[in-house]
Amino acid sequence: MAPAPHPDGHVDHESVYDGLLGGDDSQWAFGTDFEDPLAGVDTTVPDGVDHHDLAMYCLMLADDSLVMSHRLAQWCSNAPDLEEDIALANIALDLLGQSRLLLARAAAADALVVPMMPDRSPVPPEDALAFFRGDREFRNVRLVEAENGDFGQTIARLVLFSTWRLALLQRLAASRDTVLSAVAIKGVKEMTYHRDYAARWFLTLAQGTDESRRRLVAGLDATWPLHDGLFTDHEVDQAVAEASVGVLPSDVADEVDGLLEQIFSLSGIDRPDVAPLAGVRGETGRDGLHTEAFSRMLAEMQVVARAHPSGAW
Repeated sequence: MAPAPHPDGHVDHESVYDGLLGGDDSQWAFGTDFEDPLAGVDTTVPDGVDHHDLAMYCLMLADDSLVMSHRLAQWCSNAPDLEEDIALANIALDLLGQSRLLLARAAAADALVVPMMPDRSPVPPEDALAFFRGDREFRNVRLVEAENGDFGQTIARLVLFSTWRLALLQRLAASRDTVLSAVAIKGVKEMTYHRDYAARWFLTLAQGTDESRRRLVAGLDATWPLHDGLFTDHEVDQAVAEASVGVLPSDVADEVDGLLEQIFSLSGIDRPDVAPLAGVRGETGRDGLHTEAFSRMLAEMQVVARAHPSGAW
């Protein structure tokens, strides 16, 4: 469509895109407003399910994807080439989308988990949960919060994370909670791509140059101490699993282990012989106890929202 000229002959550049969407702004990546992501969805909590347990379970899953999304987004303009820059950004956006839905589901299940805004201004609950909780209020596994390291370390972590999360979502698709089931069904398609992308790069780096292999092995060794935490059952996991709403992480341990063994075998990489990182007095990320790297990351992620809590753009 050519720019529409003014009567005086000058081009009206502001009208260049007029009519492209026929007045439907929803097709833009960021529309003109931000509606409730669960609008029109039945958010009734299933019978026999504790509202707070469901909310906390959703926060756990949401925080995993939110923090991992932010870490992957840090590769923007820093990846080895433009294609991988875009691929990592797209994976980050997939995870961010999962997180938004899960945070909204947590708020719908129990509004008390949503923090009060500093100036009491109204914001979407998923934004309040993402930007106005402190580090002890986040419930993500510690694997996702570690520093990125180099590309080899990021690929090693993405293999572990995506293989684990895909197995969880495949089972979560049968959840009695309609929202969790819908999020899981959509997420399975996304996580299948994430796992395959990471596995292909894992094999490529392992069978590439001596340097690429060295970096991959070093990255896997650095990441592996946080691997066991993926399969540790928290009391919230147990409560929602008993109500047929959630999944016990321990239930997917054997499946994930088998898939990782296939990846390691094809790549000619030995399973790391590294001790797991212990919690502090038995507490880990699921309990709100995180690594120092997480506090720094969270400060960066939240700084603009906290500086302008009522900001609109």
